[in-house]
Amino acid sequence: MTTTTSTTAPAFAATVPGLPRIGPDRELKRVIEAHWAGRAEAGEVLAVRDRLRRDARDRLLAAGLDSVPVGVHSLYDQVLDAAALFGMHAPRHLLDAAGEPRDVLAAYFAAARGTAEAAPLEMTKWFDTNYHHLVPELSEATSLTLHDEALLAEVREAVAAGAPARPVLIGPLTLLRAAKPAAGAAAGFDPLDKLEELLPHYRTLLARLRVAGADWVQIDEPALVTDLGEAELDAARRALAALGETPDRPAILVQTYFGDPGPALDLLAAAPVEAVGLDLVAGGVPERLPAGFADKTLLTGIVDGRNVWRADLDAALATLRALAPQVGHLAVGTSCSLLHVPYGLAAETALAERDPELVARLAFAEEKITEVAALATALAAADPERAIAGALAASRRAARLTAEDPRLHRAAVRERVAAVDEADLARAPYPERAAAQAAATALPPLPTTTIGSFPQTAQLRAARARLRAGEIDEAAYRERMREEVREVIALQEDLGLDVLVHGEPERNDMVQYFAEQLDGYAATAAGWVQSYGTRCVRPPILFGDVARPRPMTVDWARFAASLTDRPVKGMLTGPVTMLAWSFVREDIPAADTAAQVALAIRDEVADLEAAGLAIIQVDEPALRELLPPRAADRPAYLDWSVRAFRLATAGAAPATAIHTHMCYSEFGELIDSIAALDADVTSIEAARSTMGIVADLDRAGFALGIGPGIYDIHSPRVPGVEELAESLRRAAAAVPADRLWVNPDCGLKTRRPEECVPALRNMVAAARRVRAELAG
Repeated sequence: MTTTTSTTAPAFAATVPGLPRIGPDRELKRVIEAHWAGRAEAGEVLAVRDRLRRDARDRLLAAGLDSVPVGVHSLYDQVLDAAALFGMHAPRHLLDAAGEPRDVLAAYFAAARGTAEAAPLEMTKWFDTNYHHLVPELSEATSLTLHDEALLAEVREAVAAGAPARPVLIGPLTLLRAAKPAAGAAAGFDPLDKLEELLPHYRTLLARLRVAGADWVQIDEPALVTDLGEAELDAARRALAALGETPDRPAILVQTYFGDPGPALDLLAAAPVEAVGLDLVAGGVPERLPAGFADKTLLTGIVDGRNVWRADLDAALATLRALAPQVGHLAVGTSCSLLHVPYGLAAETALAERDPELVARLAFAEEKITEVAALATALAAADPERAIAGALAASRRAARLTAEDPRLHRAAVRERVAAVDEADLARAPYPERAAAQAAATALPPLPTTTIGSFPQTAQLRAARARLRAGEIDEAAYRERMREEVREVIALQEDLGLDVLVHGEPERNDMVQYFAEQLDGYAATAAGWVQSYGTRCVRPPILFGDVARPRPMTVDWARFAASLTDRPVKGMLTGPVTMLAWSFVREDIPAADTAAQVALAIRDEVADLEAAGLAIIQVDEPALRELLPPRAADRPAYLDWSVRAFRLATAGAAPATAIHTHMCYSEFGELIDSIAALDADVTSIEAARSTMGIVADLDRAGFALGIGPGIYDIHSPRVPGVEELAESLRRAAAAVPADRLWVNPDCGLKTRRPEECVPALRNMVAAARRVRAELAG
């Protein structure tokens, strides 16, 4: 391998590709939202971010890691950061309402959230994770420019503090594949067409990073684990060659994750770079590495960066020892950035008291960093058993506790899953159901509804905090929630919505709420993970066989229905999303776990139906999320995910309308599977993609009900009536009015009432306007 670095980069033994960035107590989320509300200056936001990244750097060094990722503490999204770094700005975000240039931070947040005048960038899932990234917009007219001042300053600061700084960049192939053609781009334009223009900026940046003191740079190319055509593989080859041939650059680590590079492994072996990072958890361990690795560093992603179970250190050491003779140098790391797991177990004192044996099996980011350091120590030690005796004992105890836990093997649950047959997955034909449902609810054309949640106001969060603190009892808390349901039902009647929801004030999260009521799940107190921007979730831990001890939502739904003469939807979370947004057990196939959860939801559907609800929504926003990166692996996943949804819903009578909801993903490739769910109505994100999914559904012959989200709830802007009406007209041009519903593109939990109430009022007015036009 020929490289053009001016110095030999120091070898490293232990590192991680990336880190959590929201703060152990969500400090960054809070200060950013305060800034948006006008209660914090930009300098305060940057000060919190900078403190968090310095603390993270110090923790890595204290743990014994000898290479520190730099530039990973994004204020919103790493793809948006990369777009800003290379000047990929949508022009509408650069100027304010008066036509004056926005400052850097204001333009950044305008792209993320939109403004009253400008829609934000589209959002979609980051590969097969629950993290959402923003989608840069490019055209042939986009002029790329380098804006590296902040990154260089961070590198210089880390180097001055004595840290072995390794700046992290999204690679050119992944960045361009994450983008989309801007409105007005020439027909046939592909963002990858900008590669030759982009590469010189990467080369300039590499040289500047070397001057700033970086010995290594990490280039993230997870796109290499997806199905790439010959043109894309050639683009990757040219890109890596161009970067490797940069004079006076740092040593380059090309980092892949979320799967097996497949044919790209040979490309990586031949590339003029010094190191390659492989995800050995999701991608497996190669039977034999290509010969080109003999003079490269291999960063082994041997500790799982996406799940929360302790590593089997004995098995990991055996794998590392088998790989060591095949490479120039071996380093230990996590399979991907630790962005996808919580900070640490130290905050989980209540769970440790309640279930110490479960906690002994867990590893969050802090614990995973310790595992990485232990493995690196063991590799270098003459006596590994003695060198990491404590870590090995903890790992072996976790394995023993897992094998001995009776909650992982419930005979009644296993027998019920085994008894499922095809009849349990089938409903009456859709035309028969549609007729029965129309008679049951007598809704107008283009019926209006919402996705489920209404704003979780400060007052609601305060009531929940008072309950946790023991300042109010359960009865007082429930009465406060009932008061909120009364207000939400009255508001929806005033707005003129046709199908109402109870607003979900009692729910902390659409997955956690159900997990806390199901056997086989455990909830954390501070296990926060970033989903997008400032949106954080606490994924529950699915550790055992799942069963429903009692009804979970029936009392709330029955109470809401008693307050109105209009139909009220029951609101449930589907089995695929219950898995995708949890940390899931690994001792049985995901399909079996999904079936267990589906049967619990099936029981809840039956109880809601018995309580008189004619519409039940079973949300599956994560259906696209778990789709494997490679097409060959997708049929098996889609088979069990569709079966799980049908198992959860097929027990409903023909007159009961089953709705589902999906959001923030590219669904074009899943249309057949969406149809196979056999939901009577599917509501889906369509606002940021300007109704593109509706046209996709029409072209595919989708013949079920559809509710395209006609306004983007994740932006604070309030769309006007005519803007919403035009979106609805586009939808009505593709879908017959008798199958078309009108709704926002997601729940309203994160919005303020002053934003969503006028938007909903405009939505109802737009529906009435288009309804009248169609009738005319």
